[in-house]
Amino acid sequence: MKMNSLSAEARAKRLNAVVDPGRIISLRAYNLILTAAVLYGVAINAILCRESIVRFVFDRVNPITFFIIYFVMVIAGVIIAHRSENPLVSFLGYNMIVVPVGLVVAEAVVLGGYSPSVVWHAFITTAGVTVIMVAAGALFPQFFEKLGSILFFGLIGVLFGFLISIFLPGVNRAVTILCAGLFSLYIGYDVYRSQQFPHTVDNAIDSAIDIYLDVINLFLNLLRIFGNAKDS
Repeated sequence: MKMNSLSAEARAKRLNAVVDPGRIISLRAYNLILTAAVLYGVAINAILCRESIVRFVFDRVNPITFFIIYFVMVIAGVIIAHRSENPLVSFLGYNMIVVPVGLVVAEAVVLGGYSPSVVWHAFITTAGVTVIMVAAGALFPQFFEKLGSILFFGLIGVLFGFLISIFLPGVNRAVTILCAGLFSLYIGYDVYRSQQFPHTVDNAIDSAIDIYLDVINLFLNLLRIFGNAKDS
């Protein structure tokens, strides 16, 4: 699921905002904070992928309750990060996204029936694709600048594809592959977009949310692709 920390209107407002010069940091510091925030989110997810944690949560919380808590926390986290210009408050919102999303990832990894080799394969591939797309987003901004509407309509197409796969299971693998490709491009696009904001700590954290969600969505789709390939 693709979620953005900022609406289009709020993003435009932030792009054009007059920022106190005292809040501006160097490009290097900005990208270091952004990278650290993304890695932090991934690390929290990795910590949550322990069977004891997953069993403790999902043996005590029924799926409907978890579903409600998940959406309340994620939406609240997005709103907090969206509206705040305080990096500590935005980081709180980020954690409200990372923890429930991490539990979903943990459930897929621990309870999804995937072998350790499949999980490792998906993780390594995700890391490799992420490095490539981060570099591409930084090196080819003109290319990614043109992808916004294409990716948006591609996401809508993928959502329709998953709905169709409910009735035609045979197309599920093709849709999952397309979804993995889409989120690979989203990583590059969100990296490009992160560089357009004023370089503040708060904007680095807000941008990290989008990139983190892209990486997690890519991992989950690769996990399904590699898992299905091994089973077939």
